[in-house]
Amino acid sequence: MASLPVFRWRLAPDGYATRRQLRALGLRPGGQDVAAQLERPRHRRGPLVAYLYRIDRAKPVRPMTPGRRAALNAAMRARRTCPNCRTDAGYCIPPTLGMCVTCAYPEEQRTA
Repeated sequence: MASLPVFRWRLAPDGYATRRQLRALGLRPGGQDVAAQLERPRHRRGPLVAYLYRIDRAKPVRPMTPGRRAALNAAMRARRTCPNCRTDAGYCIPPTLGMCVTCAYPEEQRTA
């Protein structure tokens, strides 16, 4: 197996981009393999690694269809709905609490 080219942080040649950079350009990797990687050295730990993809092989981002939009809205609604009181909290329920803040800390809501 051939190893990937490794570049130092911020020194990648033109024609390569990370997933986020591709997305900002309206592109996606489109099934291509990782073409190279960036490494940023860190003190007393392993380096930070970012994978790079070739821009010329990237494909355009697929458009949002009505079905995908409905599925995304349903998923976000489920993340906002408290399983305890069944109300829309207006924010994503933290997984550490598992319920809205009002249900998690009812005594603090009464004293406020």
